[in-house]
Amino acid sequence: MIETSSYSSIGKKLRLSRILDPQGSLVFAFDHWMEHGPTDFPDERVDPRVILKEVIDAGVDAVMLTPGDARLFHDLWMGRTSLIVKITGKTNMRPSDQRLLQSITGTVEDAVRLGADAVAATVYWGSPYEDAMLKQWTLIRETAELYGLPALQLAYPRGPAIKDRYALNTVLYGVRSAVMVGADLIKTYYTGEGESFAKVVEAASGIPVMMSGGPHRDSPLEFLRDLEAVRDAGAAGAVVGRNIFQATNIEAMARACKAVIRGEMDPKEAAYTEGLL
Repeated sequence: MIETSSYSSIGKKLRLSRILDPQGSLVFAFDHWMEHGPTDFPDERVDPRVILKEVIDAGVDAVMLTPGDARLFHDLWMGRTSLIVKITGKTNMRPSDQRLLQSITGTVEDAVRLGADAVAATVYWGSPYEDAMLKQWTLIRETAELYGLPALQLAYPRGPAIKDRYALNTVLYGVRSAVMVGADLIKTYYTGEGESFAKVVEAASGIPVMMSGGPHRDSPLEFLRDLEAVRDAGAAGAVVGRNIFQATNIEAMARACKAVIRGEMDPKEAAYTEGLL
């Protein structure tokens, strides 16, 4: 008997294969202007084009952009790397008590029209606005399914009852919840060491998990060691923003991250090869 699959499931498999290299994938996240504002960017890097060109020249597997940036900088990514369109967001100009809510900033159809290989949305698990974000997520996931488009969830535990968002049980809770609401790919916090992150990967029951790069680290080598631990834990890769675009040499740091996440070099070798030490 011939096994058949739905049209949308085949489309999702194809698009995920463009993002996820079997050896490990590096996705460049670049929604920080909206999420954090200008404080993340040195004066010489205020223009996103400067950063994106170097990152794409380094050969990242995918870029995660807002709909507007994906359109504006299409000449940089088109035909060179996969595109993930993030269609939720917030700004830090909001009152602090409303920063645990992500708003809709685009549509699945926007991602399809742009030629994206996936769509992304954030859920702050534990937020007072969790219900609103779950309604958004469900609509996004259902619509993406119609187009055979994978739905990436940024599964971030954040809320007044959460004392440590990086604690193993907290990250496990968020990742398992993301699986239960149909995520095809999950980005989440690093728990601090490989052994515990392996449990996070296991809890995802085969759904690919990628580490969130998080705040900029003072030591490139220290961050590369985290990537090695995540790779050894069985993660599908990492989604990195600030630890690449705030590096002294953007392109070199991106190449080093890619080499480590794919197991082509150990952290020290990658750092020395790219002149990061």
